[in-house]
Amino acid sequence: MRGRTALAALALLALGACATGPSLENRGQVTAPPGDSRHLTVGSAGFTESDLLAQLYAQLLDQAGYRTSLLTVANRELYEPALESGQIDVVPEYAATFADWLGAKTHGADAAPVGSPDLGATLRALRTLTAPRGLTVLPPGRAVDQNAFAVTAAYARRHRLRTLSDLGASGLRVRLAAGDECVQRPYCAPGLRKVYGIDVTGVDPKGVGTTQAKRAVQAGRDQMVLTTTTDATLGSFGLVLLADDRHLQNADYVVPVVNRSRAGGPGVTKALGRLNDVLTTGDLAAMNQQVDSRRRLPADVARAYLKDKGLLK
Repeated sequence: MRGRTALAALALLALGACATGPSLENRGQVTAPPGDSRHLTVGSAGFTESDLLAQLYAQLLDQAGYRTSLLTVANRELYEPALESGQIDVVPEYAATFADWLGAKTHGADAAPVGSPDLGATLRALRTLTAPRGLTVLPPGRAVDQNAFAVTAAYARRHRLRTLSDLGASGLRVRLAAGDECVQRPYCAPGLRKVYGIDVTGVDPKGVGTTQAKRAVQAGRDQMVLTTTTDATLGSFGLVLLADDRHLQNADYVVPVVNRSRAGGPGVTKALGRLNDVLTTGDLAAMNQQVDSRRRLPADVARAYLKDKGLLK
């Protein structure tokens, strides 16, 4: 399996190298009826969570009677055109991030972002962008992987903090461990000041959710770290998330995106929709931890999860 995947990835890279600039690769397929190919390629972006989601999708589709193969392409600039062309049939995506990326591809790098904290508005914008490309966005579930902020559990207890609003109301001065772009990004330091009234005194440029950033907060050199809602390692650093109770972050819910002419029929929608009823943000974080900390294979973790939830025989 690994050898076939590597060869397929090389072929995909070769095709991708010939592409130039944004285009509507499959505009002729927009009016075609939704397809139901029995052999589907599930794509992964090559990081732990994407690998897990791809395994969950593939195993659910296998049980529904499809034959699946997995293809890892760790670059959206390559796997999105492959999704349009039918080299990849299904891929896990994140609603707001994918909407903004497609918006920039369609309208240029200076296009205004269309993702927002409002899931409904984000999905409408995303579906408007995907439809002309022959893609269909399936319904999202409850799982969301978005930016989040964490402090030490001791700091939270001492100051009675559960939410970012609590931190703003406390008047505490906060040095934030994050990427250097946090200084200007509206979801980061400026948003924390404007939306929550948090006294962010500076940004310590140690990256998003890196070990270095977490250790700085753990040691008290910084007071808060920018990470993600499915970060599997927070507990090992004694960190806890503060709830984004005023919805500063965009709606990066996990959504399956499919090639309409090959996987847009009701069979795929039904098979993958079963996951929406059970998969939570906490579930994703727990599975990430099993892969990253316990060195378990994504396929095994996905299989155990689906069996535990009664979705796999």
